[in-house]
Amino acid sequence: MNDELFDLYQQMILDHGKRPRNFGEREDAEHSASGHNPLCGDKCRVHLDLDGDRIDRVGFDGEGCAISTASASLMTEAVKGLTLEEAADLFERLHRLVTEGEGADDPRLGKLAVFSGVRRFPLRVKCATLAWHTLIAALDGRNETVRTEA
Repeated sequence: MNDELFDLYQQMILDHGKRPRNFGEREDAEHSASGHNPLCGDKCRVHLDLDGDRIDRVGFDGEGCAISTASASLMTEAVKGLTLEEAADLFERLHRLVTEGEGADDPRLGKLAVFSGVRRFPLRVKCATLAWHTLIAALDGRNETVRTEA
């Protein structure tokens, strides 16, 4: 990745980390789940409503590092309007990006490509994927807290 692109990506992560979109508690959500990354201390709760098999409303709350917060913020923007299958597929693409470095040029990732550099910092992979694991738990109706560590 060239320096200019890396700087742009860093700016986007910082922006979403400081001013997250779709942030706030919501007790009336149809589906919700909590997540915790004990290594970094990140905690998040994802809440959403469905319209059939599409994600209609999605948001999150909690506290975490810039990468965790930015990932949750960008996730809410990316999955709104997607079907459950499309959201799960997008998570798999993001997971491959941050763990294996695959797909940085995949147009389906859109802004999520900003996390391509996370792979260089293995401890930050859990930060970048916490909200996504929590989203999947909410969609699956699991009531336990998702943890990034066993």
